[in-house]
Amino acid sequence: MLDLGCVVMAAGNAARFGENKLAAKLQGRSLILRALEAVPAECFHRVVVVTQYPEIMRLAEEFHFAAVHNGHPDYGISHTIALGLTGLRDCGGVCFLVSDQPLLKRETVARLARLWQSHPERIAALGHKGVRGNPCIFPARFYPELLELREDHGGNTVIRRHEEELILLETAPEELTDVDTRPAMREMEDRLF
Repeated sequence: MLDLGCVVMAAGNAARFGENKLAAKLQGRSLILRALEAVPAECFHRVVVVTQYPEIMRLAEEFHFAAVHNGHPDYGISHTIALGLTGLRDCGGVCFLVSDQPLLKRETVARLARLWQSHPERIAALGHKGVRGNPCIFPARFYPELLELREDHGGNTVIRRHEEELILLETAPEELTDVDTRPAMREMEDRLF
């Protein structure tokens, strides 16, 4: 079985939210806490949390995850990807998990990891009715392309070049829903009650 790493991407400026959205709470638990709880550590060789926020670095350490400081979130998601991938290049694959999908379940991420272990040459991602979402797992052969990304170009850029390499794990649409704005957060809160 190949070693699988995980990068939790928690460095963005959340401009549309107006402040650090990862500190915002849904049913009393912050988005970043929910994201870290969704990581099945037993499925990963190492977990790296990339963030600009000292409080998230401390929280990552409480989970026994490596914390990597991103001093330049303004460089875009490509910089977060590169920082996370740097410490995991010895892994056979890396899962990139965003931090703003508060309903993502730990069991679903574990299922995705198992799917990838069965097809380690492929890109694996969660999806619903054929529409791809996050997280995504990339085999090592895609690391050079991921490291060449610039500015706000993320893994989607690589996946679009290699659609034939993609396998999707079907999941519920709410697990794929991200929260980018305060109204989206309120709407999600209303749906949960």
